[in-house]
Amino acid sequence: MEYQTIAAPVDAEIEISRSRFLARIERVEGEEAAREVIAAVRAAHPRARHHCSAFVLGPDGRVRRSNDDGEPSGTAGAPMLDALTSAGLSDVVAVVTRYFGGVLLGAGGLTRAYRAAVAEAVLSAQMVTRAERLRVEVRTAYDVAAQLEAEARRRGWSVGEAAYSDEVAQGYVVAEDQLAQLAALAAELSAGSAVVASDGKTYVDL
Repeated sequence: MEYQTIAAPVDAEIEISRSRFLARIERVEGEEAAREVIAAVRAAHPRARHHCSAFVLGPDGRVRRSNDDGEPSGTAGAPMLDALTSAGLSDVVAVVTRYFGGVLLGAGGLTRAYRAAVAEAVLSAQMVTRAERLRVEVRTAYDVAAQLEAEARRRGWSVGEAAYSDEVAQGYVVAEDQLAQLAALAAELSAGSAVVASDGKTYVDL
């Protein structure tokens, strides 16, 4: 499974009938991190009337939360959430800070404004694709480990951390269909003495 997130925080601002809507979207790893971003934005704009939020988490976007923060129910958090899901994003939080301009926008106007603020930020974001990969450990002699790592990098495979003892336990992250290639290469370079084992799956930025 693959999904999209963003590379770095993005800010955007729109103004409607003298109300300012300041949007921030940020990549997060979990619900706690999302709430920390919301709290940080609130602290940065203590005089603003509303700090509405939405976030989507997980490879399947299953975790979804939104908050109207005092705006009429359904006019802020839900359209913000819709802007994120419509863009196909996950592992991302959006916060829109509103400075009231003295003109009532009505439910429809608020809904359009909050959605538009997030959509504006999304337009400026650099997208990142994340995909599921296998974590693999290869245990082999020092000289073989160096050759294997060099060849793995040449082939574009991700090289992780290594542990050293009387041998090298080198981590790799590869696509599932690359596991057999890695195992064959390790066997060839080590004359069959390398030990290759997968210890589960993880998501990585492509």
